[in-house]
Amino acid sequence: MFSQATLGLACALITVLSWAAAFPLIGVALSGLDPLPLAAVRFTLAACPAVIWLAIKRPEMPKLVDLARLGLGGALGISIYNWLLNTGQQTVSPGAASFIINTLPIWTAMLATVFLRDRFGIGAWIATAVSFSGVVLIAVGQPGPMRFGNGSSLILLASMLSATYFVLVRGVIARYGPATCTCWTLITGALWLTPWLHDGMAQISVASVSVISAVLFLGLVSASLGYATWSIAIGHFGPASAANFLYLVPPIAVVLAWTLNGITPDILTLIGGAVAITGVVMLRISMARSARKATA
Repeated sequence: MFSQATLGLACALITVLSWAAAFPLIGVALSGLDPLPLAAVRFTLAACPAVIWLAIKRPEMPKLVDLARLGLGGALGISIYNWLLNTGQQTVSPGAASFIINTLPIWTAMLATVFLRDRFGIGAWIATAVSFSGVVLIAVGQPGPMRFGNGSSLILLASMLSATYFVLVRGVIARYGPATCTCWTLITGALWLTPWLHDGMAQISVASVSVISAVLFLGLVSASLGYATWSIAIGHFGPASAANFLYLVPPIAVVLAWTLNGITPDILTLIGGAVAITGVVMLRISMARSARKATA
């Protein structure tokens, strides 16, 4: 039997690897499916284990108002998020996309100051400026002009929507636990995408083996297993400590994109990614200091 520490570490690493692999595999899947049909098929697959888990475990049913928040979270954090990410990755490299998405803590902290009255001092604003400058460098290195609607801006908006989801459901997760809330989010996200499921099934029926394999991995491993192991990792390490593992996602995504897709990142992506992640680290240090001062 594994110890709790070993299990927590293993689950964190499984999550990191499965989420890092998602970026290059989205690129593979997009060669056979359009962005919205891809999202529909992926999260229909991911929702099936979630339904089974809820049926077996029978956790407390969320109250109607909480279920509505999870449903809105499914629309923002699953449906629209994946539409934007998939569309953005049609022109943005997997490594660049992973660096932009991982500015998520910046936007989460900013939204929490507005809606949850969290503290956001001068150090946090400096960290935000550093991280955003990294995103700008990444965007400069991608194809197409720098304007709203290009790939980089869509992926940045996806990261902001994901942050909105986490702020929206933070209280709900505290009441029902991350596993239960993740299941309901995956299910409602899949339901929002059902109008595009028919097109997705039609496109995947004539897709290559590599595309089908990529979609299966994205649905059953990156989404379903990845979120399940992340719930266990959060339960063991706590949200703040577990989040440190996510710094590994972008560099692993870059390596996997080079290995699987033959995509070598340009120098601006590497520099911009390093700057963006540095800003996220600076933010976490600033917020931790503010929290210690508040409790002193």
